[in-house]
Amino acid sequence: MQDNGVLVTGGAGFIGSNLANALAADNDVIVVDDLFLGTEENLIDAVDFRERSVLEDGLPTDVDVLFHLAALSSMQMHEEDPQRGARVNVEGFVNAVEQFVQDGGDTVVYATTSSIYGDRTEPSPESMPVKARTGYEASKLARERYAEYYDNYYDDLTVAGLRYFSVYQGMAGGAEGHKGEFANIIAQFADDIANGESPVIYGDGTQTRDFTHVEDIVNATIRAAEADLSGVYNAGTETQYSFNTVVELLNDELGTEVEPEYVGNPIPDDVYVHDTLADASRIREATGWVPSVSFTEGIERVCAPYTE
Repeated sequence: MQDNGVLVTGGAGFIGSNLANALAADNDVIVVDDLFLGTEENLIDAVDFRERSVLEDGLPTDVDVLFHLAALSSMQMHEEDPQRGARVNVEGFVNAVEQFVQDGGDTVVYATTSSIYGDRTEPSPESMPVKARTGYEASKLARERYAEYYDNYYDDLTVAGLRYFSVYQGMAGGAEGHKGEFANIIAQFADDIANGESPVIYGDGTQTRDFTHVEDIVNATIRAAEADLSGVYNAGTETQYSFNTVVELLNDELGTEVEPEYVGNPIPDDVYVHDTLADASRIREATGWVPSVSFTEGIERVCAPYTE
């Protein structure tokens, strides 16, 4: 993507800042973020940062492409304040898209979530039935339904949602450091192990995730805009790794022998996602996107700041 005006909401957060920084090499990029979950320090100087809420009027939506990543991004945040979660994740999406359309914009790409698939050891296609088991999942499904409405209502508007699978980068040398307990478990475990602390694992560590490096997520998100996609698309690697394997590989890379601490899972079984796995064939066929960062390389990147 080149020579476009771009707005990234939630652009000072983990994924948003990586996206904004990548786009800024060849585009005019504006970031809107209220800094509830992000930090301006994640952004390079070429990005035009505005400390704003997506619930406000007068957003800088006179741009070519809207990347809407602003959200309260965990189950816990929604359980603590359901009204805020719904307002930010649903009303904030509607508010940003409405202003963008009024300013003549025609390409929207937004973040949704893979957690709506629930527990899956088999690949999860976009066509499978999904349901909301938490307020967070409900808000993302509502976002998808509004996107479907916009696709149908506005003839010239394309709206693509990406169901991201377990995105990671790392605490040190990455944009996850400010997220703390909300960072991906790879980032948390690496930081614990590098500092001689036992990573805490809920249950027996056999749970799995389709871990996807943020560089690949950024690439998929940009490709969705370039291809003017509509509908929902998975963004994942189509491979799974257990938490126990993550600890083993981190120890190998860091040259440590830190054992994890296993504890009872405080999250109810009926809402805890034990396993995830993407079927990414739809976005691959639509855009040619395939992940380029292998899990081994990803682990190396996460650990590099601790070993250099």
